[in-house]
Amino acid sequence: MKKYDVSYFLCKNCGFIQTEEPYWLKEAYNDPINTSDTGIFTRNILCSKITSNIIYFLFNKKDVFLDYAGGYGIFTRIMRDIGFDFYWNDPYCQNIFAKGFEDKLENKKYALATCFEAFEHFEKPLEQIESIFKKTENILFSTELLPRKISSEKIQSWRYLGREHGQHICFYSKKSLQYLSEIFGYKLYSNGYYFHLLTKRDLNPFIFKFLCLSPNYYFFRILSALRVKSKTRPDSLLISKK
Repeated sequence: MKKYDVSYFLCKNCGFIQTEEPYWLKEAYNDPINTSDTGIFTRNILCSKITSNIIYFLFNKKDVFLDYAGGYGIFTRIMRDIGFDFYWNDPYCQNIFAKGFEDKLENKKYALATCFEAFEHFEKPLEQIESIFKKTENILFSTELLPRKISSEKIQSWRYLGREHGQHICFYSKKSLQYLSEIFGYKLYSNGYYFHLLTKRDLNPFIFKFLCLSPNYYFFRILSALRVKSKTRPDSLLISKK
């Protein structure tokens, strides 16, 4: 935040990096979505296409889904517009775009929870990931993996540190995500860079990587073939009745 000197600690066993106790978080979250996040809409559109691919091929498209740490509700609204029964959850942010579709399941789990651009915000990753597993047995999430060869100079120039806003406080290597999956008794699938899935299902890792590629082409071909019906109009009618 251009005002604090902060120490970063590296686990030599798994490559996980975390800051010292983040005493600056209250100040950093004066605006829950930092103003330097100019890619928020582009990212949500990309994530919607990747998620659609994964749901089409690996899950039942008629199931109920959750966007955890859903921000302003952009992703939830996009996924409902596509035709998926998605709901929103975020204790720290105002739901602007998906009002009326907040987290609703109490005694039943969601088929899949998405959690994009949130893992690096977790102050206590194990506790916060465990809270997501209380809602689902499948977590599709995004976080940019650490550079393979870590050096002080390389890390300081890494844009994903987000030093201007101070909200990114922990960073993962592929090995640290694998370690997380083992702690919870899950399997990890990753495209090796940004998209990752924690699940108990046995999947072909190459298929997962393939579904994370070329979202524009595959998304529209699949959407056309399966004829998923958008929830845009039905949602409008439902909210109007309420």
